[in-house]
Amino acid sequence: MTLRMPFWLSKLGQLWRLVRESHALPLAGVESKPPQISPAETSITFIGHSSFLVQTAGKALLIDPVFATRLIVLRRQRRPGLRIADLPQIDAVLLTHAHMDHLNRPSLRAITREMRQRGLPVPLAIVPKGVEDLVQDLGFSRIETLEWWQSVQLRGDARPANRNSHLIGVAKIDTLQHSSTITITFTATPARHWGARMFRDTHRGYGGYVISSTAGPTIYHSGDTAYFDGFPEIARRLHPEIAMLPIGAYFPDSYRSVHTSPEEALRAFLDLGAEVMIPMHYGTFRLGREPMDEPLPRLLQAATQAGVSDRVEALAEGQSWISAEPAAIERDGAA
Repeated sequence: MTLRMPFWLSKLGQLWRLVRESHALPLAGVESKPPQISPAETSITFIGHSSFLVQTAGKALLIDPVFATRLIVLRRQRRPGLRIADLPQIDAVLLTHAHMDHLNRPSLRAITREMRQRGLPVPLAIVPKGVEDLVQDLGFSRIETLEWWQSVQLRGDARPANRNSHLIGVAKIDTLQHSSTITITFTATPARHWGARMFRDTHRGYGGYVISSTAGPTIYHSGDTAYFDGFPEIARRLHPEIAMLPIGAYFPDSYRSVHTSPEEALRAFLDLGAEVMIPMHYGTFRLGREPMDEPLPRLLQAATQAGVSDRVEALAEGQSWISAEPAAIERDGAA
């Protein structure tokens, strides 16, 4: 009779192999400075993995910021593209779910500490429902929890160049509303993933966000997700123009129950009807068994075959996509 290895033991073996491989090569990549932009411009800077600095409508936002070199024992393969010391004043931090490669407590604590040390207001944290306990002791000014399709609004004028203005207020709503006093609206979106920090805390929420403003493009960060029929609904409800979508950790095929392959990510991009796709969730941590350098070439090949290669903006760590977005200003001015 053949004895089968216990499930937990096989998973432990897989994890140990990933940890061992993550230490095999020295860290690659270099750090950069974030771009200096005007309130009329929007920039999206890739920090690494699923981490971004978004500057839009005169505000600065972080999404899933992970600056740590290690996630407990798993070491990152490429350096963060930005340093915390070089960040602009951060108004809000968005966290898509509780997994350690997206919610890194040391990084979050360092961000709020940096703002306080500069004499600046500390940012707001926006998290899925059930995740608030993981960030409540990290020094944020307040924590807003959202379920799918709920929104929270960041009110106030665009920050002047000296970056010393304060957050005027936030208000949670169930549907999008437009007002001249509203600067940015964050809407939580569905995903096909899971949110437990460990194993048993399955009550925790997860998902993505759509960021819409009165002076910039509508931006979507999917968080971790498999391909699912929610993308057309997100397109229909929220009309994203820029889509940050994950393309790594898809092999073995069982991983695709919670992650997209590059081809599936491109299909999601086409479902969304967005103008620009920025790939993420690849090249930083060894999370799947595919080669580290495989996801991006596969995405670019699929985009070429689909005739949309000019709409894929693959950013290296520290690089930025920048748009003045005059169309958005004209659109809001005509409303």
